[in-house]
Amino acid sequence: MRLTPRKEEIEAVKALLEDPTFESADQMAKALIKEIAEILQMRDLFALVHTWADGHRGLNFAPFGSEAEARAFASKMAFGGTGRLVQLHGPGLTLANLDGKKGWKGYCFHPECGHAPFTHSAAGAARGACQLPTCPCDKFRAK
Repeated sequence: MRLTPRKEEIEAVKALLEDPTFESADQMAKALIKEIAEILQMRDLFALVHTWADGHRGLNFAPFGSEAEARAFASKMAFGGTGRLVQLHGPGLTLANLDGKKGWKGYCFHPECGHAPFTHSAAGAARGACQLPTCPCDKFRAK
C-alpha cells in the first residue's frame, strides 16, 4: 500500500519518537504501532472487488492507498472477470466527526472542539459555531 505521509501524521509519530518517558524500546514500539494504526483509520482506502465472468464472486484485494494504485494493480492481473473499485471509509474518520480530532488538518483547532467543518453552522447568527450540543466552540478555526 502506497501512502504519502501527511504533516499531522508525521508530527504524531515524531512526538512519540522524541518522548523521553518510554522506559524501553518495547514500550515505544507498542505506542508507535497503536498510533500508526489510529492514523491509518483516519484515511479512506480502496479495495478491488472481483467477479468471475459467470457472475460468481471472485477475488478481492485491499487495501490500496488510492484509486490509481488499485487500477495499476488491476491492470497487471489477467485472470478474467470484472473488477470494481470500492472506497473503504476510515472508521477513525467517522469517530473523529463525532468525538473530534484535535490538531488534525481539516478539523477545528478550537482547544475544546476538534470537530469536522460540517458540524459547524453555515447560516444565521450561529454561523461558524459547532452544532454538537456538548461542544462550546463558537467559531470554526482552521488553525
